Amino acid sequence: MKSYQENPEVQKNRWWILVSVAMFTFMSTLDSSIVNIALPTISKDLVVPMNKAEWVVSIYLMVVCACLLLFGKVGDSFGKIRVYRIGTVIFTVGSLLCGFNHSLAMLLFGRVVQGIGASMTMATNTGITTEVFPMSERGRALGAVGAFVSLGAIAGPGIGGLILAHFSWSYIFWINVPIGILTILIGEKFLPKDITMSKKKIDWLGFVTFAVTIMSFFGAIFIGQEVGYIHTVPLVLLVIAIVFFVVFIQVEKRKENPLLVFDILKNKMFTMSLLTALLIFSANFFVNVVIPFYLQNARGLTASYAGLLMMVFPFLMVIGSPLSGYLTDKIGPQRLVLLGLTLLSIAQLLYVFMNQTSPIWYYVLATAIMGFGNALFQSPNNTIVMSSVEKDNLGVAGSMNSFARNLGMVIGIALATTILYSGMSVAYGQRVTTYIEGRPDIFIFGMRVTFVVSLILCVFGFILSLVRFRKKAVN
Repeated sequence: MKSYQENPEVQKNRWWILVSVAMFTFMSTLDSSIVNIALPTISKDLVVPMNKAEWVVSIYLMVVCACLLLFGKVGDSFGKIRVYRIGTVIFTVGSLLCGFNHSLAMLLFGRVVQGIGASMTMATNTGITTEVFPMSERGRALGAVGAFVSLGAIAGPGIGGLILAHFSWSYIFWINVPIGILTILIGEKFLPKDITMSKKKIDWLGFVTFAVTIMSFFGAIFIGQEVGYIHTVPLVLLVIAIVFFVVFIQVEKRKENPLLVFDILKNKMFTMSLLTALLIFSANFFVNVVIPFYLQNARGLTASYAGLLMMVFPFLMVIGSPLSGYLTDKIGPQRLVLLGLTLLSIAQLLYVFMNQTSPIWYYVLATAIMGFGNALFQSPNNTIVMSSVEKDNLGVAGSMNSFARNLGMVIGIALATTILYSGMSVAYGQRVTTYIEGRPDIFIFGMRVTFVVSLILCVFGFILSLVRFRKKAVN
C-alpha cells in the first residue's frame, strides 16, 4: 500500500489534516492551564475549599500523563488516525460533562474523561503529522503543532480571564464543544484511513504499573504542595511510585512487545531532545505561575490588563512559529534550536532583574523575547525528535514527546511554587504560602530566586543541545 506521502489525495488535503490536528492539540493543551484562573470561582460555586478545587487541574494532568504511552502504543498497533478520531469524540464529550456544575465529583469525572480523550490525541498528533508531510515540509507542519502546544499551555490564563469576564465558569469547558465538533467534522472529511499498523498485543501489565507510578508520583507532588512534602501521605505515595517504577522497568524488560521500547532511549539524539523539551516547558511554567502574581499583586494591575499583557507571549508565538517552521525546512533545525534557547535564556535573565517599579515595556520586551525564543525552539526540536526514530515507532515517539511536555508542566508548577514560597519565607523570616499584602518586596525577592532557577534550566538546555549536536557531527 502507498505511503501517505505517495498518495495524491492525502497530499492534496494535508493542510486540512494539519488544521484538524493543530486545533485539537491547542484545545487539549489549553485545558491544562485555562482552569487555573477559574479555581476561585469554582471553589465558591461548588462550596468546596481551594485545595480540593485544585484537583480539577491536577487530575487532568495526571490522567493525560498516565495514558500517553498506552495510546502511543495502541496507535502504532491499531492505527494512529483511529485512536486520534476516538480521542476527539471522548474529549468533546468530557468537555460537555465538565460544564454541568452539579458537584465536584461530576466535574472531576468530566476531567478524567477529558484527560483520556486528550491523551489519545496528544499521543498520535505528531505521528500523524510526520507520516502525512514530506520531509521538505515537515518542519513547518511540526512547527505548527508545537506552536499550538505552547499557545495552549501559556494562553490559558488570558483566555480564561476573558471568558470569566462575560460568562460562567462552565463556558471554559463548553467552548471546547462547538470547536471539537467542527474539528471532528474536518477530520471525518479529510483524515485518511490508517495504513501503518503493526497489530501487536498491547502490554496491559506495563500500562498498569506505569499508570500507578505516574498517579502516585503526581499525587505526592500535588498533595505535598498542600500539606508539605515531609508528611506521611506524600512520602508514602512517593515510595509507591518508586516501587512501581522499578516493577515497570522489570516488566518491560521481559515483554516481547513492551509499552516502552527501551531501544528508542538508546538513541541519544531522541532522548536528549526530549530532555531539553522537558526543561524548557518547566521553565515556561515558572513564568506561568509567577507572572500573574507579579502583574496583579505586586504591580496592582487589573485582571483584564494583566491578562492582556500575558497575551504578548502567545502573540509572538503566532508570529514566530510559521517563520521557525519555514527556516527549519530551509536551513535545518540545529541552529534554530540553539538560537531559540539563547533567546529563552536572555528572557529569563531579564525577568531576574525585574521589580515592582520596572516599566511595563521592560516586561513586554522580556516576554516578547521569550515568546519568539519558544517559537524558534519548538518546531526544530519537534522535527529532531520525530525524525530520529523509525516509522514503526512514530506513535511511541509522539507520545513520549507529549509526555515530556506534560511532565515539564507539572515539574514547572511544583518547582516554581516551592522555590517562590521558600524564597519569600527566607526574606520574611517565617513560613509563607501566599502573597503578603503590602509587602511586594518579599514577593520580588522570591520571584528573583525563582527566575534564577528557570534561567539555570534554560542554560542547561542550551548546553545539552550543544552536546547532542556535537555528538551528531562527530558521528
